[in-house]
Amino acid sequence: MNNLEATLEHWVFRSRWLLAPFFIGLLLAIMALLVKFVKQLWALALGVFTLSSDDLIISILALIDGALIASLLLIIGFSGYENFVSKIGTGQHEDRPAWMGRVGFSDLKIKLIGAIVAISAVELLKAFINVDDFTWQQLSWKVGIHVTFVVSGVLFAVTDRITEGKGGH
Repeated sequence: MNNLEATLEHWVFRSRWLLAPFFIGLLLAIMALLVKFVKQLWALALGVFTLSSDDLIISILALIDGALIASLLLIIGFSGYENFVSKIGTGQHEDRPAWMGRVGFSDLKIKLIGAIVAISAVELLKAFINVDDFTWQQLSWKVGIHVTFVVSGVLFAVTDRITEGKGGH
């Protein structure tokens, strides 16, 4: 029975590698975002002298949105891989991000909700700049969804703080 248990535990431990394609897929998705980003940047560069101030701001906010999403994917890809699959062997490379190897599951949740709130805020700002394109009901939904994200983020943070307190930290 002990041999069976050891074999089972060996396979359960190795099954973590089934997650690797998910994290690699997230990193590949950054390349798709990069293509979209370059396309938007090119359109902005071509229209910089002809765009209205509002359209210019919305174009810039779209670029910010893309950068936030790409950063979020990178953080999830790196930290998820390191937390659930294997440590990334960069040693003490000078370009190693300071957060790498230190972002736990709890930190990842907070970073995720923080990025979602930031993305939601950018989308809300775009809607407010183009306020004439939306009904009050549509704007109310956008504000309500954003507030829901903000409250969720605060509740995540409070929950983590309470959990840390019970752990004796």
